[in-house]
Amino acid sequence: MPERWRHAMERSLYGPGGFFVSGSGPAGHFRTSAHASPAFADALLRLVERVDAALGHPGVLRVVDVGAGRGELLRALSAALGTPPAAARPSASSGPSSAGPPPSASVPLASRVRLTAVEKAPRPADLPDGIDWLGEIPDGITGLLVATEWLDNVPLDVTVHTAEGWRYLLVDPATGAETVGDPVEPADADWLARWWPAPDAGADGIGPAGSGFLAARSAEGSSLTARSGSGRPELPTAVRAEIGRTRDDAWAGAVGKLDRGLALAVDYGHLRDGRPVDGTLTGYRGGRQVPPVPDGSRDVTAHVAVDSVASAGARVARCAYDLGSQREALRALGADGGRPPLSLAASDPAGYVRALAAASAVAELTDPAGLGGHWWLRQPVGVDPGWLMAR
Repeated sequence: MPERWRHAMERSLYGPGGFFVSGSGPAGHFRTSAHASPAFADALLRLVERVDAALGHPGVLRVVDVGAGRGELLRALSAALGTPPAAARPSASSGPSSAGPPPSASVPLASRVRLTAVEKAPRPADLPDGIDWLGEIPDGITGLLVATEWLDNVPLDVTVHTAEGWRYLLVDPATGAETVGDPVEPADADWLARWWPAPDAGADGIGPAGSGFLAARSAEGSSLTARSGSGRPELPTAVRAEIGRTRDDAWAGAVGKLDRGLALAVDYGHLRDGRPVDGTLTGYRGGRQVPPVPDGSRDVTAHVAVDSVASAGARVARCAYDLGSQREALRALGADGGRPPLSLAASDPAGYVRALAAASAVAELTDPAGLGGHWWLRQPVGVDPGWLMAR
């Protein structure tokens, strides 16, 4: 029976047997920055060090990965940190640094950090003991909250513009076939008026040639696709919109879990002046882009209205945010993808090959037509933004 897209996505992605809670996990279906290269975790470690310094080196520094997949990012970060066994680390019960005298900055970061994955799936059997696994974002975080390609999978409603205005699109979960439903509710109409105003269109809802979702580009060195890129033929299509109010609420809720620190969202998306007229909804399965049928067999995703999300987080944090590209952010963290000097090939051939491979991996992460075009939304909470926004 047809239903609104938000309900169909919720069940197909997170319900019993849903895409993100069963099977081998998303890494078998598409590539994110966390999957592409250890260079991403290395850059994130440098950001963790900045957060640690901005917070005055607290006794427990928490790094929380929201939408953690099967823990790939935290595994890599743990390896980069050289995190000691769980028994050697302070427990969360030791509380925030404000509960007692500030600890010495000489205590190694690896001894103070606490890695926490947040995911609906059961804890992987092979996950290292030093990584906590939770089904919800914990309260009272002092440290870094990171959400890499999480918001694009927060379920949302999809609408179509008709002669009577915006109306919900209904979807058959078994086939993906869509029909037009009721007019949008007042709260969604208000969101659309502010963040996704209707473009000029005919009474039948048909707009200009689509500038909609950007079809996936094959990731270098992998048979999987990265959820970004370009190449879809532009065809006349109905004027659609994806109501990001649920993403705004999800991000505001995540930011609200921080006592002090930084919330970072990494995702593909768009701004108000460049909304795609035919939407971005699509699916991924088995390393390929497929139709977005919400039957639980595939990822169903849509790009993020990043300016709307950013505004929602800033209202909670009561602090300005920073929004830029992954390419800019990673370069500011020391990942520039520069090729090693040719002289190294003569003096150290094996080292040259390793350096060249590392440069290629960073190049994928910073490619503006792919992962490098992802947005980095950085929202400080309770700290001087200057420490965390420095280029």
